[in-house]
Amino acid sequence: MSRMSTELARIALNGPTMGTRWSALFFGGGDIDKEAVRRALQAAADEVDEQMSTWKPDSDLMRLNAAPVGEWVAVPAQLAAVLGLGIKIGRASGGAFDIGMGDAVTAWGFGPGEAAPERIRAAMNAPRRAAHETLEIDGTHVRKTAALALDLNGIAKGYGVDRLHETLRDHGIADALVGIDGEMRATGIRPDGEAWTIAVEAPDPERRTPHSILALKDAAVATSGDYRHWVELRGRRLSHTMDPARGAPLIASPASVTVVARTCAEADAWATALMVLGPDRGAALARRTGLDALFLLRDEDAKIRGVGAGRLFSDEPETISSAGSVQLAARGRSGFQ
Repeated sequence: MSRMSTELARIALNGPTMGTRWSALFFGGGDIDKEAVRRALQAAADEVDEQMSTWKPDSDLMRLNAAPVGEWVAVPAQLAAVLGLGIKIGRASGGAFDIGMGDAVTAWGFGPGEAAPERIRAAMNAPRRAAHETLEIDGTHVRKTAALALDLNGIAKGYGVDRLHETLRDHGIADALVGIDGEMRATGIRPDGEAWTIAVEAPDPERRTPHSILALKDAAVATSGDYRHWVELRGRRLSHTMDPARGAPLIASPASVTVVARTCAEADAWATALMVLGPDRGAALARRTGLDALFLLRDEDAKIRGVGAGRLFSDEPETISSAGSVQLAARGRSGFQ
């Protein structure tokens, strides 16, 4: 399939997954069986959901959660890989990203049930050991060495995006943009030779507007924020991002953190970790580890201020290596202060 061919048609596919929708955008000729590609993409998304959902009592993750401490449990290779990546990023972030926060997520009402005061007290008072300290993986066998409630909401959608990417690649589609609920991965280029463009959303709970526009090639982007997924408890709006140190939602956090990485699973997990760490410690860690991250902060007058880390979000955007060619194509009106 020639990238520059004038015969290429725009093909946009989507479907339900993880309480939201997946999407895929690419260009192709008449030889592409769009329905076969759509079915394959849906199957890939469904597989991730069936393995990693905390909303499905019979998912592989919930089966692992229900297993006794110390018992080795056979899990699918995909789940083992995501657990392994979660442990790796948990350790690298000093525990800011912790896939063992399932009890707190459920207690505060971000799971299938409502918030429950007695469970909230239990989650906040429980002695905590991070998942990277209490979960062992041997190939496709996993065991807990201490009581642990696993939750992959901070990484599963990103991994699902990576599976969409792999599915298109398996169908011979080399240039595409795929996503789940704002987590995106760009592969190759558009037919006009330009990079794919993706908006970084302004952290406004009332409307959807772009803060800035990214041009991505062979890279993934994910954003974690306090303005879309939240619950209201006793008149207070609480972010869905958990503070592992407290077993409770973050109290003071950036409005959002956007991370660009090689894979969407990595971008997803690191965006959560940097939300927990905040702009000072988070930006310092991002610079040490070579991450490209954008922190959007609310000033006292409600204006949005940006703090960047890495070459992409510096004042002079450059091309970055392992994540492909990425440039800051435009800035929203709030810009960087």
